[in-house]
Amino acid sequence: MGMEKIEFYAYGHELVKATHKSTLEITKEDYLTERGDCIIGIRANLSCNELPETIKSKMRNDDSRVVLIIEVDDLREYIFGYGSKRLSLSSNTSMVIRKSSYIDSRTVMVRANKAARDISRRIVNKLKRSDKKIFFTLLVFSYEGDDRAPKD
Repeated sequence: MGMEKIEFYAYGHELVKATHKSTLEITKEDYLTERGDCIIGIRANLSCNELPETIKSKMRNDDSRVVLIIEVDDLREYIFGYGSKRLSLSSNTSMVIRKSSYIDSRTVMVRANKAARDISRRIVNKLKRSDKKIFFTLLVFSYEGDDRAPKD
C-alpha cells in the first residue's frame, strides 16, 4: 500500500453556510456569494491542477482511498472517500468532495462519507470568520497491485 500526503490552507468567510447535502468545496476565489452553500473555505493556496503528479496518479485509481482532514484551531474533522480512474483533477480554482459518484474537473473525492452540511457546526461557526485560517491535509492511499486491497 502506498500513501501520499499534501497540506494546504484556505480562509473562512462570513457567508459560509456549509449546508449543501452532497458536496463540499474549497476554492481559490477570494469571494463567496449567498448561493455558495457547499463552500467551506476561500483564498485556498492550492487547486486540483496544482496537486503533485504523485498524488494525482494515486487518486486516479478506483481502489484508492482518500482522506481529507480539516483543522480549525483545536477542532478537527475527517472525511473519507474514494478516488476514481475518471478524475481529471484539472480545475485551477477549486477542489470538490462529493458524496455521489459524479465527476467534473474539480472533483478530488467521490462517495465521501460527508458533505458540507455534515461538518461539525462548531467548525462551521469558526469558518464564518474571514480571518480564520483553515488547515487541510489530503491523504491518498493506493492499493494498486496489492492483494490486500479492500473489496467493496
